Amino acid sequence: MNDVIMHIDVNSAYLSWEAAYRMQHGEEVDLREIPSIVGGNQEKRHGIVLAKSIPAKKYNIITGETVYSALQKYPNLTIVPPNYELYIKASDAMAYILHEYSPGIQRYSIDESFLDYSHGKKHWIDAASEIKERIKNELGFTVNIGISSNKLLAKMASDFKKPDMIHTLFPCDIEKKMWPLPVEDLFMVGSKTKSKLNSRGIFTIGELANFNQDYIYSWLKKPGLLIWEYANGIDNSMVRNNPLPIKSVGNSTTIAFDVDNIKEANMVLLALSEKVGMRIRDINQCGYVVSVSIKNSNFSYSSHQRKLDIPTDSTNTIYRTAKELFEEIWQGEPLRHISLSISDLLDNDFYQLSLFERGNKKEEILDKTIDKIRAKFGAESVFRSCFLYSGISPLIGGVVMEEEYPMMSSKI
Repeated sequence: MNDVIMHIDVNSAYLSWEAAYRMQHGEEVDLREIPSIVGGNQEKRHGIVLAKSIPAKKYNIITGETVYSALQKYPNLTIVPPNYELYIKASDAMAYILHEYSPGIQRYSIDESFLDYSHGKKHWIDAASEIKERIKNELGFTVNIGISSNKLLAKMASDFKKPDMIHTLFPCDIEKKMWPLPVEDLFMVGSKTKSKLNSRGIFTIGELANFNQDYIYSWLKKPGLLIWEYANGIDNSMVRNNPLPIKSVGNSTTIAFDVDNIKEANMVLLALSEKVGMRIRDINQCGYVVSVSIKNSNFSYSSHQRKLDIPTDSTNTIYRTAKELFEEIWQGEPLRHISLSISDLLDNDFYQLSLFERGNKKEEILDKTIDKIRAKFGAESVFRSCFLYSGISPLIGGVVMEEEYPMMSSKI
């Protein structure tokens, strides 16, 4: 076997990192062993379950639901607030260990990494066992490790039985280990795709794999062909040592209450614009295309985008455009999810100004001054007065790391 790829996935990452940190600092109760969650701030109406313990699963508590809903299922649930700085440190500590085994590391997300062990010094199963035990003993949390000859199968393997396990899924194992699984367990198959596949009698990964390839393409086009290839274990993507070029900067929020009026919707868009503006200025870029997407309480999705005449990194310009886009797609239904992004990026140093528009120098200076104050004194040291007593955070966007940890797009 020439290629050996490992996928290292932290078990219940946020909650595991919280538990490890607290026990290292004297707490006797392990959050992983009791019904517990890492949840948002209920007082600010952002009470979302970000991570849950395995005992919490017994009460049908799911990631993404409101803390209020989780408490209805189990009133004695232990709730801890998120600590994003801790999570980044824990992720970095794990990456430090992984780099001892291979220079080929791709940090796919904050709690997942791919490792190319094709030229490793030890047998791959011994190396995986050593990595898993070192992370547990040195850092205090557990991981699942999937091993295969490509990234897709390694990722699928790591999702088998949890926690603290090593699984293999090589091409010769696909028919036995992967094909009997429900089709929704396949990477890239979401709830809508599952419904479409089920409607044509496709309920398992094996049934998808053995479906006519040409028919899948004529029916679902390129996304259909992609999941057909995944069902057959086909993936030729490389483990990337370097991040992909930044294609867009964006943030989104799942809201713990129904946004049903234009005032609250605009405040959410403004809070997203503040964060997106800060992030694009931080990387010294500007963008042409502003995009807004919304999801209502019935999970119906809509989106719209607009290309500007001149690229921008201005918070106000991003916000004004976002408001216009929102008004074009919103039909007045209650919303639970709003996202905002800016794309078609280029460096701020050189771009062609329109003959009919001039940049607002005062606005540019103000944005940069506020960025410096927030960097020195904290993100919420300066914020707009409309957010006072609103229950909405003046800056929305948590650990969103498109640049540092590029996610899979069309391929892993």
